[in-house]
Amino acid sequence: MPHLSVPGAELYYEAEGPASAPALLLVHAGCATLRMWDPIVADLAADHFVVRFDTRGYGATRSDDVAFSDRADAVDVLEHLGVAEACVVGSSRGGRIGLDLALSRPEFVTGVMTVGSRPSGFPDTELTDAEDAACDALDDAYEDEDWERFGRLETSLSVIGPLRDENRLDPEFVATAYALNRPNAARRSESPVSIPEEPSAYERIVDLQVPLLATVGEYDLSPELAAQQFLVSAAPRAEGYIFSDTARLPSVEHPREFADVLRGWLAKHGL
Repeated sequence: MPHLSVPGAELYYEAEGPASAPALLLVHAGCATLRMWDPIVADLAADHFVVRFDTRGYGATRSDDVAFSDRADAVDVLEHLGVAEACVVGSSRGGRIGLDLALSRPEFVTGVMTVGSRPSGFPDTELTDAEDAACDALDDAYEDEDWERFGRLETSLSVIGPLRDENRLDPEFVATAYALNRPNAARRSESPVSIPEEPSAYERIVDLQVPLLATVGEYDLSPELAAQQFLVSAAPRAEGYIFSDTARLPSVEHPREFADVLRGWLAKHGL
């Protein structure tokens, strides 16, 4: 298993495709690991160099209890693989990392696709009653340090969505959704502290010069839906797309559609 040693961590990463091809950096959601990209990597790697890694606190990456920069970790992985620039595809917090990286280190980023992502500094958005109740249960599990329950509730809230009944969804997808988050329970005892980007992406989004595809699942949470609308309206080169019949992980639930949307946008901008 390839790991990259950086100060305070051993970052697990994978790379597929021709190294000379345009690079894609895939950054996973907080309810998953880099395995969430498995359904689309083979397709993308046919003509792109596809890089992905488990961020600190997740999956197969090992972390010390130190302050760190998500952006620096991403750059370290790219430089280790000899990648000078990449288009970042980020899900949830992965999209936040992508936007922060594009604004703080624009020389490394050719474009950003966000999937259900709030930019750093995005203001609080009022939750629905169902979302609020689910978040309260999630907070209780966190306070109890019951990480297995926390992971199940997190997946139910963000991947299934409070408006959907998982018993009516594809059983294979539901099982995969819960399995993707399960390895993260073992990392909850680690306490790396992410250094926030200042000024935040919310404050600087008008300065984003690369193409942005801001997407969201129709059943995602209210803050993510509001953030997608904000990004589409505020970023200079933004386009938007809403995936039907899914919540936080359209790349897992509808991988063919996801790959087609991503490929169409990449081709449009020569990425």
